[in-house]
Amino acid sequence: MTGVAGGEPRRAVVLLSGGLDSTTALALARRDGFTCHALTVRYGQLHAVELAAAARVAAALGAAEHRVLELDLAPLARSALTSPDLAVPKDRPAEELGAPGDVPVTYVPARNTVLLALALAWAEPLGARDLVVGVNVLDASGYPDCRPEFVRAFEALAQVATRSGGFRVHAPLITLTKAEIIRAGIALGVDYGLTHSCYDPAPDGAACGRCDACHLRRKGFVEAGVPDPTRYAPA
Repeated sequence: MTGVAGGEPRRAVVLLSGGLDSTTALALARRDGFTCHALTVRYGQLHAVELAAAARVAAALGAAEHRVLELDLAPLARSALTSPDLAVPKDRPAEELGAPGDVPVTYVPARNTVLLALALAWAEPLGARDLVVGVNVLDASGYPDCRPEFVRAFEALAQVATRSGGFRVHAPLITLTKAEIIRAGIALGVDYGLTHSCYDPAPDGAACGRCDACHLRRKGFVEAGVPDPTRYAPA
């Protein structure tokens, strides 16, 4: 992706959760010359730690603007991330993560569809024609809305759902492993200590070290050969 056309910088709306992937996607968009408008959505997730991480990342990576939008999906989208009565899975075997047909209870129904729709709603009046999302189909938890088919389908929808069309959905991490994502970010000077990935953090914000997100994050740093800056709760 490139953010320069005819010598003029281009605007992009970047979905920013405060996690490792969305942070790297923002860094890549900035590298490619986009003026980045970061959008974080408080969609009813139980833990606000990632919202604070998103604010840190947006400031550190030079987003032109960072907006936090409140849209509570919890009454509709039942998930371990939005419903306190559902337990976040812990200590799942590595071979189960992302296995065909495995959609864990941490999946938030239609979340990425809703978030991209919000990004599109902001992009059109901004004059931005590029949406950036950090979805990833490898080293992921098996969510259906992180697949290339989803990204292509939403991009097609954006052409007929707007006044002028001409939108592109960039998913620069879609086929990368966590290790490759981390290496790409490190090459751009990303400080992953600013980010947060854990699905079930301790009250003080420490990562649990046992959920799917923590497992994949740890694995990525090990395979990348990069020290993991994450603060984990005592075992």
